Amino acid sequence: MALLNFKKRATETEVTVNPEVEAFLKDYSIEVMPRTAQKVEDFRELLPAGTRVYIAHIEGTPIEDMVATAKRLNDAGFPVMPHFPARIIKDEATLADWIARYQGEADVKQALMLAGGVAKPHGAFDSSMQLLETGLFDKAGFTNLHVAGHPEGNKDIDPDGSMKNVSEALQWKQKFSERTDAKMALATQFAFEAKPIIAWANGLKEAGVDLPIHIGIAGPAKLQTLIKFAIACGVGPSLKVLQKRAMDVTKLMLPYEPTDVLTELAAHKAANPDFNITNVHFFPLGGIKTNATWAINNGGESARPAQQQG
Repeated sequence: MALLNFKKRATETEVTVNPEVEAFLKDYSIEVMPRTAQKVEDFRELLPAGTRVYIAHIEGTPIEDMVATAKRLNDAGFPVMPHFPARIIKDEATLADWIARYQGEADVKQALMLAGGVAKPHGAFDSSMQLLETGLFDKAGFTNLHVAGHPEGNKDIDPDGSMKNVSEALQWKQKFSERTDAKMALATQFAFEAKPIIAWANGLKEAGVDLPIHIGIAGPAKLQTLIKFAIACGVGPSLKVLQKRAMDVTKLMLPYEPTDVLTELAAHKAANPDFNITNVHFFPLGGIKTNATWAINNGGESARPAQQQG
């Protein structure tokens, strides 16, 4: 393997930046919740200008808190993409009200639609496809509509462990994207192993699904924290990467960092420019500041915080 021409970025300490990882991290996005966003005094000290920020809508979170968080981020210069979890939305009137609030108070023009981690729907909707079929997002002029992707499947959708229902849903979403003007993409669950992610992404393209993929990556976190979240979120076979690490007493107390998985994905992208993974989407499970600092140290100039950019 040819030696990469690494360069150093000046921070408090000298940090080596892999140019392939730097390119791969350009235009990354990050996910927050209203309660985690409250812990950040100024996002401009952490995130590059124009970073897309997803706002996760957890069951029980008041829409007022979601909209207030969206407004704060939008006012700071960050395009906001709130979650619309189908199973916690009571009916079409509620959906229309949420869209109107986001637009009127926070100038939101994009949305991530997903079923949501609720076993029993609260009302009329069960899937993101039903939300899309209402036509309300198109009527409101939303420019970006993202939907969920599952590199390791989803036991809630396919209890038998197959990918049958997930694959059928992706084919429907692909056809929907072909008949709408909205820019659509897949935002995925996080995983920890690059080779299966690459195989999954290539398989989608072979099946005729060419939606851009924003690959979910868990940010730096304590190993115990990460394992807890991974199990709760239904992460599949790549969980063994964490379990193997947990068995190594020399690594057990060290925080996990996504360096290995991102380095391998970035190298594949550099060698295959038409690879359909186009962006990285971070889940900051160890904290927003911790994740943003890691991105700054590994993402080079494009990851510099907004307040440091000229």
